[in-house]
Parts: sequence; C-alpha cells; structure tokens
Amino acid sequence: MNLSKGKFLTPFRIIIISYIVAMFLFSFLLYLPFSSLPDVKVTYSEALFTSVSAVSVTGLTVVNVPETYSYIGIIFLAIAIQLGGIGIMTLGTFVWMIFGRKIILSQRMLIMVDQNQNTFSGLVNLMRGILFVAIGIELIGALILGTYFLNYFDTVGEAYYQGAFASLSAFTNAGFDVTGQSLIPFANDYFVQFIVILLIFAGAIGFPVLMELKQYFSKEHPNFKFSLFTKITTATYFIVFVFGFISIWALEYGHYYVGLEWHQQMFYSLFNSATARSGGLAIMDVSQLSLATLLLLSGLMIIGASPSSVGGGIRTTTLAVMFLTIRSFALGKSDVKVFGREIHQEDRQKAFIVLSVFIVMLFTAIILIAAFENSGEIALMAIIFEASSAFGTCGLSMGITPDLSLPSQFVLMVLMFIGRVGLVAFLFSVRKKETKSYYKFPTERIIIG
Repeated sequence: MNLSKGKFLTPFRIIIISYIVAMFLFSFLLYLPFSSLPDVKVTYSEALFTSVSAVSVTGLTVVNVPETYSYIGIIFLAIAIQLGGIGIMTLGTFVWMIFGRKIILSQRMLIMVDQNQNTFSGLVNLMRGILFVAIGIELIGALILGTYFLNYFDTVGEAYYQGAFASLSAFTNAGFDVTGQSLIPFANDYFVQFIVILLIFAGAIGFPVLMELKQYFSKEHPNFKFSLFTKITTATYFIVFVFGFISIWALEYGHYYVGLEWHQQMFYSLFNSATARSGGLAIMDVSQLSLATLLLLSGLMIIGASPSSVGGGIRTTTLAVMFLTIRSFALGKSDVKVFGREIHQEDRQKAFIVLSVFIVMLFTAIILIAAFENSGEIALMAIIFEASSAFGTCGLSMGITPDLSLPSQFVLMVLMFIGRVGLVAFLFSVRKKETKSYYKFPTERIIIG
C-alpha cells in the first residue's frame, strides 16, 4: 500500500479504518448461529457491542459470555482480544515476515502510528519483540493459572481453559471472563489475585518498557540505559498504583471493609487499584463501594495505562508531563526537566490537548447517556463510572450496561473505539493537513484564568 497515492488515506486514517473493519468482522463472526449456545439468540447489536468491547480490549458486555457463546464463539472472542491487545500492525508485521515480505516505508508508518512511536528506528524488531514477549507472558500465565485451577475445576481441560482465558484477559487488560462472575469466585484466593495483578502490570506498563527490560536483563548491551519514556511511565504508573491502593483502603476502611480481616482489606485495595487502571476484572461487586471510592476508581480509569500498551485512558505520560509542567510553572521556570532531560515543548502541548479533548468528549458522552436514559432509574454516578470505564478501555462496571438503551450503548461503543485507537491518533485522523501561513496578525495578550 502506497500512502502517497491518496491524500485521504493517511497512516492515522488507515489504522482507524483497520480497527473499524476488525470490529465489524468479529461482530459478524459472533453473530453467526454456531458462535452462540443452542437455544440462545444473539442480536446483531449485542454481537457488535461485544466485538467493539473485545477489539478495544475493554470488557464491558451486554451479555453473560459463558451463558451466551459456544466454544467457537469464545475462540472468536479470544482472537479479537488478542488482536486488539497487541495491535493490528503487530500481527500484520508478523504475517509479512512469515511470507518474507520486506517492510516498506508506508508499512513502517502504519506500525509507528499503531504503536504510538515517534521514530522509524527499530520498529520491525519492536513488533517482533512485542509478539514474542506477549505470547510468552500469556503462555506462562496460562500454565500457572491452569495448573492452579485444577484445585477449582473438575477436569484438566476446564482448568486450563479457564487459566488460558484468564491469562489472556489479564495480560491484554481486556476484562472479559468465562466464569460468568469475573474473578469473584477467587475473591479470597490471594495467589490468583497476585498472578492476575502481575499480568495486568505486564500488559499495561507499555511494550517499549518490556523490550527495554528484556535488553537490560539479557545483557545484550553492556552500557544499556533506560530511556526517559521508560523512567517516566514506570515511575508514574507505580506512583498512581500506590496512591490508588492507599486511597481505596482509606475510603473503604469504615464502609465496605468493616468486618474484613486486614489481609482481605489489603488485597481488595491492591487488586482494585491495579484493575481500575485498565484491567477490568473484578473480585467484588464494585457498585457496593462508597461514592467517594467510585469517583476515585473513575479517575484511575481515566488515567489508564502507559502509552504503547494494551490499556487506554489519557495515559501515564500525559499525567506526568502535565504535573511536571504545572510544577515548573509554580517554580517560575519556563522549561520542564526530569531525570536529567528536558521535555519537548510539543509533548507538553500534546499532553494538555489530550486531557482537554478527553474531558470534553467524556463530559459530552455522560450528558448524552443521561439524556437517553431520562427515566431517572439509572444513577448519575453509574453513568459516570460506565462512561469512564469505556473511554479508559477498563471494563469495570456497576452493572448498568445491559440495561442501557441502544443509543446509550452506541455512545459507549464510540468511547471504547476512540479509547483503543488513542486520542492522538484519532485527532490526527480528523486533522487537516498543515499549511504554511504567508501572513501574520499583530499579537495581543488576553486574560487567562
């Protein structure tokens, strides 16, 4: 594909079209009669919502997956989750390499957009590394969980089936389950929770971080140094995780946690802080949490995971750059420095644009859903929570998604889609080509704030 032949088909638009095609393709596959269980009739709107949620690795559903889909349907669902998790271009690159095709410039541009990279350097190796590392982590997770699940399930096949799907869902931060109850059956099993938290971390921390860790531990480069991206995103990810853990524990100590042992409180707080970033798996009914905690979880879902990861949200680097910029302004400095480096002005501008557009779109979505559900039966907090979960591609739910009207579900599908492709890619896809200005007007200051 030669991108220079058409002005309309920019790399950003091609990536977006690719995800749209994938979502419709899997919606038709999930709509096929043999994809659902006997005597279960799936409507096309239900199949489309499930497909969008799977490809966007969100996890919000309008049906109970194990009670609706057959093994064939769940295989289609797993493929959609895998495709959405590691990215269309990662699998595409692997196919190109299998057939011995050279990765040309236009295809490298698509890879760069899909993985939110800023340079062509090392893209093919990155794609190869992402695929092998992702599959490797998922297989290890499936083996550990599947073996452990022999304690829970009657047959070896069922145990490893549950373990494999749980590993896939956790690593891709998809939030889907085939238990019918998410991870609530393992609410008091700290080993399962610990493994799932590790898998969520591995998927959400960012593929470039995993690749740099691989290089560091393999000792391929004796003088290897971590990039500024890895330092910022890793530090921010775990700072927010610890903040979420402490805050959830403090807010629920006199509410949901009353009567629970300290270790139960600790793991509930750890797991909810981890899964709220973009994991979407639940060990409890989150609707039972206090209003303050629900608002906190909504904030964590909005922050989301790291760039070039399986997760959505405004991303960790956006939060970090915003905080560092505000800190520099408060200190009377015009530049932003961290870890011995200075952050580029364009990246600072991009961070505030992403947050601004995110908030405007999320607020608009909440208003639309509230207008569509004007009966008053659905609480505003539930709408805020569900919209934040969709836009942050998290998947945690207060259980209202199946009860929403079709227009409201469509709003959630749009949020999940934009959350998966990323706001930067979405904005560049609708942005007009930059043109040179041949004249300027006089500059005048205005009052801000």
